[in-house]
Amino acid sequence: MSVEILSRIQFAFTLTFHYIYPPLSIGISLALIMMEGMYLKTGKKIWETMTKYWLRIFALTFALGVATGIPLQFSLGTNWARYSRFVGDVFGSALSAEGFFAFLIEGGFLGILLFGWDKVKPWMHFLSTILVSFGAHFSAFWIVAANSWMQYPSAYKVVTEPDGTKVAEVTNWFSMLFNPMAIDHIVHVLLGAWLTGAFLIISVAAYYMLKGRYLDFSKRSMKIGVLIAFVAGILQLVAADSLAKGVAKHNPTKLAAMEGLFKTQTYAPAYAFGWVDVENEKTYGLGVPGLLSFLISYSPKTEVQGLDATPREEWPWIQAVFQSYHLMILTWLLMMGAATIGLYMWIRDTWVLPKFVMWFFVFSVCLPQIGNIAGWYSACMGRQPWVVYKLMKTSEGFSSNITVSDALISLTMFIILYLLFFALFLMLLDRKIKQGQNLETSDKLYKNPLKHS
Repeated sequence: MSVEILSRIQFAFTLTFHYIYPPLSIGISLALIMMEGMYLKTGKKIWETMTKYWLRIFALTFALGVATGIPLQFSLGTNWARYSRFVGDVFGSALSAEGFFAFLIEGGFLGILLFGWDKVKPWMHFLSTILVSFGAHFSAFWIVAANSWMQYPSAYKVVTEPDGTKVAEVTNWFSMLFNPMAIDHIVHVLLGAWLTGAFLIISVAAYYMLKGRYLDFSKRSMKIGVLIAFVAGILQLVAADSLAKGVAKHNPTKLAAMEGLFKTQTYAPAYAFGWVDVENEKTYGLGVPGLLSFLISYSPKTEVQGLDATPREEWPWIQAVFQSYHLMILTWLLMMGAATIGLYMWIRDTWVLPKFVMWFFVFSVCLPQIGNIAGWYSACMGRQPWVVYKLMKTSEGFSSNITVSDALISLTMFIILYLLFFALFLMLLDRKIKQGQNLETSDKLYKNPLKHS
């Protein structure tokens, strides 16, 4: 393998495992606000117990998110030096702002959130919960805005430095941050994070229900998870529609790869699933004629640009983009199915369902994780061969002074390190769930917590 391929694999691997944790902490932080708010409103001890329980899970995901995120920034300098130099003015300003503003808020109030229960007034602790959650969301804003700039560069100029190196300089900082795709990307990512946190809560609650443990805690947690999942799932449909329209306008090649559309045409089909034959330029599967055209402009007669409008050497890896994009859609459908079942349970006020349904809830924790990664893969692979769209190709961005053996050694070390982090996360999470700390008294509050509020 070449240095470029090894460096791409390394960054993809580390980013994949890092991205397990930030969406969890963002989604759980939203649930913490709801739980602690209910505690302040009702004064019921069960809500305090729930808040403290999920706060421990939040702390675990936050710590591992920080630990796995730091190497990513260094790898941009070690494996992607030419890229880092080209986008340094853009990424440097955005990531510095993320650390100075967002992480400062998040980290500054984290101590009060974790250790201030008996040391500050209830309203102050609740305020710290809100600010930590805001900091987590705000941190995502800066990072996703910077990534969005890679998809659609704006408010920049390319200048040549004294040594002949070309770099991108920001001409308008706010226009760079709020590029035409930024808001759509940010909303899409944050809703995905809400779903990730919600389905961890749903999964744990369903596990306890199957075991017949902590039933009042489980029912209330399930309600919080289902509420967030259902609302976020509906909003995600709207956000994805807006994002797809932006992709069609600003990067039509990516959209064509996502749907395996080789020829520019009206009545362009959208596929539920399929297989792309790149050599013969055909896509096989269950497609609905005109649906892609309709989704772009609400008219099946709309002409959609196909891959034939792009030179073949600028095509992305179409099969991978197509499959990852449709995998993301499949996970959304399954999540909405789970959220709808949960909403039905809530309306009927009965939480006793067949075991296979409850086990579906338990394993549904994997769905948003798979959907998140599939979405990022389809977005980033769909941009290829450009690392910065139409400005710098990926082959021009990796470090020129590292060898294949250097890249292979660092990749091996990262694989070992990140797998150890992941194993540690699963071990600690499993221990916290099975121990159910401080949940022993929650069953005593109601005779039949699965039936009555």
